[in-house]
Amino acid sequence: MHIRNAFSMIGLCGATLLAGCQTLSSQSMLQSGMLAAQSYMLSDTQVKTVANQTCAQMDANNMLADVSSKYGKRLTGIADRLGHQIDGTAVNYRVYMNSEPNAWAMANGCVRVYSGLMDLMTDNELEGVLGHELGHVALGHTRKAMQTAYATAAARGAIAATGNATATGNATAVALSSSQIGDLAEQLVNAQFSQYQEREADNFSFELLGERGIPRDGLVSGFEKLAGLGGSQSSLLSTHPGAGERAENIRRRLERGE
Repeated sequence: MHIRNAFSMIGLCGATLLAGCQTLSSQSMLQSGMLAAQSYMLSDTQVKTVANQTCAQMDANNMLADVSSKYGKRLTGIADRLGHQIDGTAVNYRVYMNSEPNAWAMANGCVRVYSGLMDLMTDNELEGVLGHELGHVALGHTRKAMQTAYATAAARGAIAATGNATATGNATAVALSSSQIGDLAEQLVNAQFSQYQEREADNFSFELLGERGIPRDGLVSGFEKLAGLGGSQSSLLSTHPGAGERAENIRRRLERGE
């Protein structure tokens, strides 16, 4: 499910067509609309601040694998090969003890992989998938997803109603409550990217693995495994509807000796 356009929501609120918006006062709706518009102007620093808060709450709400565990050790090796910085952003890798086959990244370099995905894939396949997630960070896709999620929450009053976020010039303050962060986390973890963005992230991973001297065959077999799992509510599966086709694209690139 794609995140709805925040500005469309503002218009619907103004026409009182959304039941949730009908309970807001005119002043609250105005504040929500202003915050939603300004959310798209969040600076890189503000986006990373919100991402830091969101990732920290996600970590608190999930069981993190110890770095000395088999999962932690595997991920440490993968992280060392992929690198701990991407496009000037420090990358922080951790494992969630969760059987769901999922992985995601945020604009602050927070990369989380679920134990279920690690059970499913080889190290090289995980390198390909996580390289793809790093691509979303480096190419600004996760930044846009954060802005959209923040704007959507503001448009429906989830942020403005509490008074914790206030307009300051052309930017927006990012003091969020626990429930607001939880709302953003749900949207970000389940965020979908366009097919163009997915292809960009695929190509980024292909090039990254090549630069690091990492075999790229895992990109093919990893996507094939995702294609075999079918659709899911998890962000990794729901945002990769053409995984089989994309595996074939990587295979063709390898055959051409790129």
